[in-house]
Amino acid sequence: MNNKKHHIMKNLNQNITEEELKSVPVNTAMNPYVSQTAEGKTIAFEGEEAIDKGEIRTFLFNSPKQLIEIISHEFQAVCPFSGLPDVAKIVITYLPEGGKALELKALKYYLGTFRNVGVYQERVNQIIYNDLKEALQTEKLKVTMSYNVRGGLYTTTTEGSL
Repeated sequence: MNNKKHHIMKNLNQNITEEELKSVPVNTAMNPYVSQTAEGKTIAFEGEEAIDKGEIRTFLFNSPKQLIEIISHEFQAVCPFSGLPDVAKIVITYLPEGGKALELKALKYYLGTFRNVGVYQERVNQIIYNDLKEALQTEKLKVTMSYNVRGGLYTTTTEGSL
């Protein structure tokens, strides 16, 4: 048995046979939350490599002082611990100092690539912020995500500032 895989699964208190372990892809074993089993049901989801920042498109826009705010109530990713969907309102606010603005349909496609990805809420915000900052070439960017209630807890994450 691959010792690293065995160690990870053992630390997660998962009893797994040698044969079952062989069928687990290596990248899944290294990120053991890529699929979860609960009550005999397996909930499969993808890792961060499925996020496609290549979907982000910009266009030239010469108005560096114009405040742009984009809001969507439809963001979805997957909780890597439970395998259940995380739904959030996302607010993207920026000043196009880099001479670029986001193409909205492409942004929607980009955000859609998170739909079946198991990633923690805080990490989602960090990924989106970094990808948009690179595409827009601006320091004046803020991404705020307000997640729907889960277990009586509300989570809001913010990355960046104006």
